[in-house]
Amino acid sequence: MDLGLTGRVALITGGSAGIGRSLAETLVREGARVAVAARGEEGLAATELALKGLGAVDALMIRADLALPDEPARAVAETVAHFGALDILVANVGFAKARRLEEVTDAEWEESFQLNLMAHIRAVRAALPHLRLSNQARAVLVSSTAGKRPSGGMPDYSVMKAALLSYAKLVSDLEAKHGVLVNAVCPGPTATPAWLADGGLADQNRGEGTREAALQKAGAGRPIGRMAEPQEIANVIAVLCSARSSYVTGSAWGVDGGTVPVII
Repeated sequence: MDLGLTGRVALITGGSAGIGRSLAETLVREGARVAVAARGEEGLAATELALKGLGAVDALMIRADLALPDEPARAVAETVAHFGALDILVANVGFAKARRLEEVTDAEWEESFQLNLMAHIRAVRAALPHLRLSNQARAVLVSSTAGKRPSGGMPDYSVMKAALLSYAKLVSDLEAKHGVLVNAVCPGPTATPAWLADGGLADQNRGEGTREAALQKAGAGRPIGRMAEPQEIANVIAVLCSARSSYVTGSAWGVDGGTVPVII
């Protein structure tokens, strides 16, 4: 299926690894022109190499700490300066840490607020004037199953991801008249560095067992019986970025292997 993405300009925040990088590669394969904003220089370099290997000679890598107030707007401005337009924003940046509710400090609540919520809000705010000029404008905000069903082991993350779902719905209602379609995606546990890296969620949840056992347990908790691969999440986001989603806005797509047991 042709997704109608040829020549479209996309900015992906948090796009240097995991779901973001898989999405960047997917959009490039579909003919889109892609900018990636992330904090890690090594991850950006690897992403740039991968995208250029797919033929994206003008792919733009933007090193930015998106938790800082001015950085999301700078990423948008550099994308527009480089490509001359912006058709798609995918706000994917974020982090999760396993901790108990009573142990989360004010500083940790604030840190989570800045990266898991405000980074998205600032990116959308900066992108909207440019998206309104597009005849195929899309914004996709990457939330989590924890935004639909709070995780007792990731309390601050759950609260911010729930707020992000509310924000996505609010913006979708306000921007539909401008032709900007806004949706959220709610992945379940996914085989990304957030889980797999040293010190990541697998290590944080291992207890007295092994990280392999922690990963197996996380996968077994889904009706489908396994964790997601980043590409499986990226595939859904790509459809929401595409011309094929022309009557979809204000939705929160669960891409979670059946994790959240609700109808709506």
